[in-house]
Amino acid sequence: MDSGIDALLDKEDFSHKDIITLLKCDNDDAQSLYRKASETREKYLGNTVYLRGLIEYSNICSKNCLYCGIRKDIKKIKRYTLSTEEVLEAVTNARKLGIGSVILQGGDIDGPHYTDKIESLIKTIRELSGNETGITLCLGEQSPETYKRWFDAGAHRYLLRIEASGIDLYKKNHHDDMQHDYYRRLECLRAIKETGYQTGTGVMIGLPQQTLHNLADDIFFMRNFEIDMCGMGPFIEHTDTPLGKDGSENYFLMERFELTLRMIAIIRIIMKDINILASTALQAIDHAGREKAILAGANVIMSNLTPLEYREGYKLYEYNAAAREIDDVNVSGLNLNLIPGIAIDLNKRGDAAHFKRRLSELNEKEREL
Repeated sequence: MDSGIDALLDKEDFSHKDIITLLKCDNDDAQSLYRKASETREKYLGNTVYLRGLIEYSNICSKNCLYCGIRKDIKKIKRYTLSTEEVLEAVTNARKLGIGSVILQGGDIDGPHYTDKIESLIKTIRELSGNETGITLCLGEQSPETYKRWFDAGAHRYLLRIEASGIDLYKKNHHDDMQHDYYRRLECLRAIKETGYQTGTGVMIGLPQQTLHNLADDIFFMRNFEIDMCGMGPFIEHTDTPLGKDGSENYFLMERFELTLRMIAIIRIIMKDINILASTALQAIDHAGREKAILAGANVIMSNLTPLEYREGYKLYEYNAAAREIDDVNVSGLNLNLIPGIAIDLNKRGDAAHFKRRLSELNEKEREL
């Protein structure tokens, strides 16, 4: 590895220029970047991978994001919403498999009936699990009051991806209207954090017109926001969307994959004790994508518990990963031979160490006042 990169990785704090240098590094230097990130994860979090049981609750969405495979204007997909019984069956399956947390994910919907329904589901999951199963929500933009009701009902993590932290790039990839307002998304993220959730966000890597400067800005945005969880993935085209082309033939797809691994590694080195997802989108490009993300510093895996008959209707991007089906022998669906020394967390919520530290520091400041 070039001695300049050696010295760079030993720095206590990265500048904007440093991050761009790391994002541009060649494959040999990237291996050293990944090793540094893996060492950082081991030092601060150990070598445990946390599991999340993914329940894709509904593909109904009120938004028309220009890249998304469940955007409102796509007519050819069959819309669905899981019944309470189907959700609880998935939660029961998670508990049988030793998955200590579930994530309810769905399109962007709001309104009194929807708020009531999710609140009831959260309470029922808590009762079913004796308040042991962790509950993460990824249900889009809501009012502060709704976030509070769901938190009080028992959800304790919330993931809302900013997708692009800069307003100009955000507008280029979303309709510029009240339904896709950048500042509302920021307000929602602040409301989530202020409510008391372990707060997660992330960006899409390889968006049209995105630059390395944008990605460096994204890293600083997440650091300055003090997120507890990060979920990032490569942009993969969906042919039924305005940004969709022939994604399966796109020459630059592997570049997005490598950039995503570099982003994960840099975030791990900078934000040492947050939870970082190894996304299934990586596996859509490379069959060992999630394993490579873990070797680059990620520590969270989602095991899909959505009933099989609904999964085709929840294709956010083209050609979903040929994911290994999970079972009681291999709950994570990972090829464990590719990640020696990594332990799979079972029967634990896997809360973010960063959240615990952030809360402790906040309480200490309040005591000083």
